Amino acid sequence: MIHPTAIIESGAKLGNNVSVGPYSYIGDNVVIGDDCIIESHVVVKGPSTIGSGNHIFQFASVGEACQDKKYNNEPTTLIIGDNNIIRECATIHRGTIQDQGVTKIGSNNLFMAYTHVAHDAVIGDNVIFANNASVAGHVHIGDWVILAGNSGIHQFCKVGAHAFVGMYSGVNKDVPPFVTTIGTPAGPVAINTEGMKRRGFESDEVMATRRAYKTLYRKSLGVDEALVALADDAAKYPAVQLMVDFVKNSERGIVR
Repeated sequence: MIHPTAIIESGAKLGNNVSVGPYSYIGDNVVIGDDCIIESHVVVKGPSTIGSGNHIFQFASVGEACQDKKYNNEPTTLIIGDNNIIRECATIHRGTIQDQGVTKIGSNNLFMAYTHVAHDAVIGDNVIFANNASVAGHVHIGDWVILAGNSGIHQFCKVGAHAFVGMYSGVNKDVPPFVTTIGTPAGPVAINTEGMKRRGFESDEVMATRRAYKTLYRKSLGVDEALVALADDAAKYPAVQLMVDFVKNSERGIVR
């Protein structure tokens, strides 16, 4: 399962049934779980821990030192969960000591060609990065988020669960859960109702999030006023409560 031209450093640990293709490099302090496929010409450096069932395609760079100029070769880490697909020329960097020292990626994600995950980013589960989508340092991406092609997220921003960021968008504020944004700078345009339906949300909860969106963005209310107006629906619908909690905890402010 290991091609003879692949280089596996002595400090690397590979699980059962791992395949490593021609001319790939697996560095020291790399742990790769069972049933992973590493195609040809892939570079994986550590300290990095990669779960089981991941598929990394050719020319991807995973676990490389970050591009932050403050980084000084500290032993920061990358942690990747299970069953992720990392396509051609994607780049994923380790963390910095200026944050928690770790870049963390969940499970069941798809990173299409030329996508980039910068240092200290935290990516949830079931996320899709379309081609050339990129997140800067310290960005948090919630579960089930979709970043369309050529979109970019500014450092320290957060994107809430089930949000959708449209193609060519430049996000410089936090995006609440379920909200669709587009533009540069990105602005809100709707609730991601199609995504909610695909993931099994009941129609009444979808309608409640649409009401919450109108309260946040269509009623000329300040954020604090909108949160008060959302209290009743938040008590009844977990999706609205998720939106309320996200907005309350936003440090950069939400897209407007």
